[in-house]
Amino acid sequence: MTRGHIAAEDIVASIADALQYISYYHPADFVQALKRAYDLEVEDPARNALLQLLVNSKMSATGHRPLCQDTGVVHVYARLGMDARVESPDRPTPSLQALADRAVALAYGYAANPLRASMIRDPLGRRSNTGDNTPAIVHVGLVEGDTLELTVVAKGGGGDVKARYAMLNPSDSVADWVVSQIPGLGAGWCPPGVLGVGVGGSPEQAMTLAKRSLFEPIDMHRLMEAGPRDAAQALRLDLFERINALGIGAQGLGGKTTVLDVKVAHAPSHAALLPVAILPNCAATRYISFSLDGSGPARLSAPDPEIWAGIPDDMPQRGGIPVNLDTLTREEVARWKAGDTLLLSGKLITGRDAAHKRMADTLARGEPLPVDLRGRALYYVGPVDPVAGEAVGPAGPTTSARMDKFMPALLEQTGLLVTIGKAERGPIAIEAIRKAQGAYLIAVGGAAYLVAKAVRSARVLAYEDLGMEAMYEFTVENMPVVVAIDASGRRIHRAIPIAVAP
Repeated sequence: MTRGHIAAEDIVASIADALQYISYYHPADFVQALKRAYDLEVEDPARNALLQLLVNSKMSATGHRPLCQDTGVVHVYARLGMDARVESPDRPTPSLQALADRAVALAYGYAANPLRASMIRDPLGRRSNTGDNTPAIVHVGLVEGDTLELTVVAKGGGGDVKARYAMLNPSDSVADWVVSQIPGLGAGWCPPGVLGVGVGGSPEQAMTLAKRSLFEPIDMHRLMEAGPRDAAQALRLDLFERINALGIGAQGLGGKTTVLDVKVAHAPSHAALLPVAILPNCAATRYISFSLDGSGPARLSAPDPEIWAGIPDDMPQRGGIPVNLDTLTREEVARWKAGDTLLLSGKLITGRDAAHKRMADTLARGEPLPVDLRGRALYYVGPVDPVAGEAVGPAGPTTSARMDKFMPALLEQTGLLVTIGKAERGPIAIEAIRKAQGAYLIAVGGAAYLVAKAVRSARVLAYEDLGMEAMYEFTVENMPVVVAIDASGRRIHRAIPIAVAP
């Protein structure tokens, strides 16, 4: 095809291929940054979490299966040259939104590597899943030239839910405000990752600047060596040092690295305004950029395997307390201490947001639950569908704090003993766990394919209509977790102000 005449089918094929590609390939610079953080880390819990993230990255690249069970909301950033033309046999020519949606449906339904559909319609009503992860979020800029430049992103909910915005006074310190926000983000965004900061413009521009800045190469190590050349680079360095000094660390477990890089993007603004937005990218960093010029679809080459050199194929066998979930007792749980590593085997029930809402409504009506939770462990997860040879697809933990409000009733009325998820919990859940003499355990967020390797079988128990949010029964073998809150209420997330966690 003539240069600048870009076939609509090439746009669809390129976006679909990109979504499959980023579902299992980390950007090379992200893997290298994780390696640097691992080499620097001296705290054993954080070091172990970093190793799990690296092993998961290698496993996903080799197995072509998702890095994380949250396979993301699709963002497509398009820069269409004013001299380019999209050509299609369809009339009228489909919009970029329509073409992106076709690509998303194609990529997320790919039989060899199905991706989890997370998008819901009617957010104020029934909140029913769209089933194919459409629609995409499409941003279009019209620029000079005759090409179509695309950045395709799969953005997980754990990072976006931590977005923060403020309208500061022009004399206020941007750095001080940003640093003040970080502890309140908690660990639900699966640190370490990259923090995007948007400054200036209008309120909506500031947030867009923060998000778009995340899709630039990680280069903090080079900036530290060369030193800052302008105010934005100086802010990056200042924030990087101050945020990592907070001691939140990988997965909120303490240690040296909370952020791998800080990106700052800025735009002109009204003299009386200083809009500032922050938004983190999680350990499942997924994006790729390419250009179409009319010569055909994008050609995406696999990363150099050397970026995973030195990373083991699986987690080394290390000590942990063996736990039989099928014979679990309150007395056994009482012996666990915050910080203990456990290896879980046996039957594990799953359930997350929508299932918890249904269970709460059922209990409020005085009716029995469809699943007996007495003496059981409940894992907060929405897994990816399995492919041949798998019991379940990638099945990492979701953020536990969203289930906090359900904890008192569940623990008091059902006899539930243990919950498993990621990140810190708020005071309501902590008190309910202490009162029930139960425990809260965490798995590593962002290591979903690795976690799924411990699942030997899976079957739906209830709420099948909820799709990935249905309640399952997993049979697990030596699933590694850490005691985050023990029966006495002691906890491991100490650098995070639990009382104000969202």
